[in-house]
Amino acid sequence: MIEKNNDNNALVGFTLMGAIMLLWLWLQPPVEEYAVETSSVDQSEYVDVIKDSDKPVDLKKSLLTNISSENNFNNNIASEDATINFENDLIYIEINNKGGFISSLYLKNFNNHLENPIYLINEENSVFNLNFKTVNNTSVNTKNQFFTSSEYDNNDNKVIVMKLIISENQFLEYKYIIKPDDYMIDFSISSKGLSNVINTQDDYDLTWDYKSLRNSKSIEYENRYSRLTYEYETDKVDKLGQSGDDEETISDLNWFSYRQHFFSAIFLSPKPLNNVKLSQINMVVDQDVDTTYTKNYIANFPLKYNNNEFDEKFNLYFGPTDSKILSSYDKNIESSIPFGWGIFGYINKSIFIPLFSFLSSHFPYGIAIIIMTILVRLVLSPVLYKSYLSQAKMKILKPEIAEISLKYKDNAMKKQQETMALYNKAGANPMSGCIPALIQIPVFYALFMFFPTAFDLRRKSFLWADDLSSYDNILDLPFRIPLYGDHVSLFPILAGIAIFFYMKMTTGQNMASQQPTQEGMPDMAKMMKIMIYASPIFLAVFFNNYASGLSLYYFISNLITIAIMLVIKHYILDEKKIHAQIQVNKAKPQKKPNRFQKKMKELMEEAEKQKNSQKK
Repeated sequence: MIEKNNDNNALVGFTLMGAIMLLWLWLQPPVEEYAVETSSVDQSEYVDVIKDSDKPVDLKKSLLTNISSENNFNNNIASEDATINFENDLIYIEINNKGGFISSLYLKNFNNHLENPIYLINEENSVFNLNFKTVNNTSVNTKNQFFTSSEYDNNDNKVIVMKLIISENQFLEYKYIIKPDDYMIDFSISSKGLSNVINTQDDYDLTWDYKSLRNSKSIEYENRYSRLTYEYETDKVDKLGQSGDDEETISDLNWFSYRQHFFSAIFLSPKPLNNVKLSQINMVVDQDVDTTYTKNYIANFPLKYNNNEFDEKFNLYFGPTDSKILSSYDKNIESSIPFGWGIFGYINKSIFIPLFSFLSSHFPYGIAIIIMTILVRLVLSPVLYKSYLSQAKMKILKPEIAEISLKYKDNAMKKQQETMALYNKAGANPMSGCIPALIQIPVFYALFMFFPTAFDLRRKSFLWADDLSSYDNILDLPFRIPLYGDHVSLFPILAGIAIFFYMKMTTGQNMASQQPTQEGMPDMAKMMKIMIYASPIFLAVFFNNYASGLSLYYFISNLITIAIMLVIKHYILDEKKIHAQIQVNKAKPQKKPNRFQKKMKELMEEAEKQKNSQKK
C-alpha cells in the first residue's frame, strides 16, 4: 500500500514536538562539540457536468417524443415527494422518490455529542445524480425525476427497487439490497427498453455531492480528521489535502471514502473507474459560525452503456470508521483510516491496534491506555538506560574535557582532536545518548496518530473525561484564546506538569555532564533552562483540543519515565564502577577510530582549513 500524502496538521504537530525532542537531544553534552500549491477551487467548477442542465426536465415529454405513441407512463408514476424506508439492526434508511436515492440514513447504535442519532445522510447534505442525454440531445438529471418504489424480501435480505418509468417495458432502475447486520448496501443501476430513447454514443455521468455532518463537540478537531481518501491501481491509497480546497482526477479507481472522522460514506466499484474527478471543499472557516458541516465532497465520473442500456453494480458503505469492521470486508477500505505512513502505519497496524484491542477487551478503556503505556515504556526502558549511561560517562569525563579545553583554548582543532581521542580511549560515544532517543520517534509518532483515530475510544469515559476521543474540558471559557481554544482541558495540563518534572530531573544530570561553553557557541545551559518551562506550556496548549486519550498517554508515559530513571540512577547504575571501567578502557590499546569518528575528524579538518583561509 502506498500513501503519498499524510495528515498535514498531525505532521505539523508531530514536527513541532519532534523539533523539541531533537533540540533537547542537541543540547545533550557533548553534541555541541560537533555542531558543524493547493489553489482555491470554485465549487461551481466541480459541477460543470450538470450546470447547464440543472433545471428539471419533463422526462415523460422529453422521451415520449422519441418513442412510439402507444408507449406512455403507467398510472402509478409519482408526481410529488414521497419516501420509502427500510432498515436492519444497524442502519435506518429512507429513499425519496424524487431522485430515487437515499435521502436519510442514520446509525442505530451510535449517538453524537448531543445524544442524537448519527446521521450520515439527511435531506440537505447529499445529492446523487445521473446525467444523460436523449436521442434529441436533451440533457436529463435523475435528481429532478420522480421514481416509483417497490420492495420485497429475498431470503433474509430486503430489496428496494426504484423505477423511473416510461412505460411498462421501458424504465431506469435503482436497486438496493440491504443485508442483516451489515453496513454495506448493494446498489445497482440498470435499465430496460431505453436503447431507442437515450443517446448511447456518449457516456453518462454519475455525480455524488456530499457534505459531512458534524458529530462531535469540537468541529475544528473533527474537521482535522475528515478527508476524502481513495484507492487506485489495486492497492495504492491516497487522499486529498487535509486543509483548504483540493481536487484530483484519478483513473483505475476502486473506491473513494467520504470520511467524517469516526464515520464514513464509502463508494466501491467492482471494476476500476476512470477519469474520476474528486473534489473537497473545507466548510469550517470560522468554527463559531460554521457549525453544521465539516467538508463538502464531490465525485464525478463517466460511465459507459452496456448494450445500449444502463448496467452498473456498486457497493455503498455507511458506518463507523472502525478498522475491525472495515477490515472484515476484505476490500482494503480500512486504509482510509490515517494510521500514519510507512513505518508509523506499520507499527500501529501490527502492534498498537492488536495490543489495545486485546487490553480493552479485558479492562476499561482508560485502564487499557495506562497498561499499554506501561508496556511501551518498559519495552523502551533499555533505550532509556543507554541514554542515561551515556550521560553518566560524560559526567565522569567532564573534568578531563575541561582540562583539554583549558590546555588548547587557543587551538580549536587540537582541542577537538584530543577530545575525540579521550572518548575513544574511554570507550565513550557522545552520540550513544542521542541515537537511542531517536529510536523512540517512530513509536512517538505512531501513537500520535493512533489515539485520535482509535474508534474504540469514541465516547468512552475515564475519570473526568467523558470522551477519550475528544478533549476533556473541565472549564468552558466565555471567550476563545488563539491557538488554545474556548475551554481548559486537564489531561494536557497534567502531561505538561509531568514533562516539566522529567526535564527538571534530567537537566541536573545534563548540567553535570555539560562541557564548557565554547567561544561563539550558544549558552546551552541557558537554552536548556528555557526549554524546561517552554515545553510544558507548548504541550498544554497544543494538546488542549486533542483527544484526551492521547494526553492521558503522555501524562502516564512521563510519570513512568521518571520512575524508570530513578530506578536506573539509584539501583542499576554505579558511577564508581563506570569510572573504573573507563580507566580500564583507557589502559587498553587504542582502537582504530570508527566511521563516525573518522567523519568527524574530516569535518573538523575541513572547518579548520576554511577558518584559516578566511584569516588570510
